[in-house]
Formats: sequence, C-alpha cells, structure tokens
Amino acid sequence: MLKLTSKIIIKGKLFCHTGLRIGGNKSSLEIGGVDLNIIKDARGVPYLPGSSLKGKLRSLLAKPNGWESIKMDGQIVTDLFGGSGGKDSKLITRLFVRDATLDVAKFNEDFPDKNKRDFEYSETKTENVINRSTGKAQHPRTIERVPAGAVFNFEMMLDIYENDNLKKFLETLTNAFELLEYDYLGGHGSRGSGKVKIYSLELKGKKWANNELTDMNLNEYTEMFKKFAEPINEKVQA
Repeated sequence: MLKLTSKIIIKGKLFCHTGLRIGGNKSSLEIGGVDLNIIKDARGVPYLPGSSLKGKLRSLLAKPNGWESIKMDGQIVTDLFGGSGGKDSKLITRLFVRDATLDVAKFNEDFPDKNKRDFEYSETKTENVINRSTGKAQHPRTIERVPAGAVFNFEMMLDIYENDNLKKFLETLTNAFELLEYDYLGGHGSRGSGKVKIYSLELKGKKWANNELTDMNLNEYTEMFKKFAEPINEKVQA
C-alpha cells in the first residue's frame, strides 16, 4: 500500500461571465413553467456538483491528446483523477473535488432587486428552433440558468503519496483551469452559456510526519497559480 505523505487544499472562486446551466431533475411538469431547470440544494440554492467540475477538467485534458475514453488517459491524468472504477480497479484517486457553493451574500448584493429575477437565484432563457425555409422561430423552450455575474466558491483536495510529483500534478491542474476558461462549463456552451473565470486561488498543505500533520511551505509552487491568484472585477463584461 502506498503511504500518504501530504494533503493539499486548493480553494478558489469561479465567476460566471455568461449564464451557467448545470442540469437538474424536475419532479413535476408545470404549465408555462421551465422546460429545463438547474440543479439546486435542499434550500433551493444552485450549486456546481464536484463530479461535474472534475469530469469537465479531465475531459479538457484529454482533448489535446485525442484520448477518446478514460482507459486511454495518460499516466499523469490517471494518477490525478483516478481510474474508471469497477471491482477490479486498483487505481488511487488523488484529486477530490467538493461541490461548489453559490456565494449567496454576494449574489444578493449584486442582484438586490428580487422583483427583477425570474427565480430567487436564477434566470430563464427562451430558445427556439429556426425554420430554414421560412426563417421563423418555432418550438420555443425555456431553460433556467444561474445569471452572469454569479460567483461560486470551490474547494479541491489533493492527496500526495510517496514518490508522487506534486509539481507535475499542480501543473496539470493549472493547464486544466486554463483550458476551462477557453471552453465552457455546464450545458449549452455552444449557445452562449458557461463562460467562466477562475480566480483568487489559494494553496495550502499539510504533511504527515512523526505521526502528526504539520504545515507545509508551498511557496515554490504558488508561482504557477499566479495567473489565477488576483481578484478580478466581479462585474459582467459588456
């Protein structure tokens, strides 16, 4: 069994430049209601499932290499994100991505007029199919999105085992973050949704030594996160 040597915590913020759609489940059909809703917690607050964010990052790392399935992923990605599962899988998952939570206080500050909202923490967008013969819109449907300008707080945990290359893992994550900013998160990315920005990244670590966890000095690794470290003007860009 591999020995765990340290645990790294990566915290940051995710800013929505455009509306963000992470699909949810609908228990009933409402006349005149939303056709496609978003996922929310028990309080009715939208959130980003850790599985969605982790899966998107892994998928983006696969594209430049042409890896069409998880079984084709390179060693560094497999070591970082884990195997494909199953009873025969012995691969260790090192990266754990928690559900990202909406910054409710900031949301209420930036969107103070609840009467202008379609829902408490979301908006609706109507999409149509264009008839190529007539040029007319038809078959409208209404989708729900988190509005542009919303901010989510996210946290990731990285387990490091003996002989692991922490620098390589962090470089890989940095590449994934940058790819995400040039891509989209969630659904309907080809139709305007899901442009995001990652910022205010913080890196902290604890190492296991002498049967206790002690603080790590990670200064040598923080330079690679510098491009994501500074706060941004948290306003929707025109």
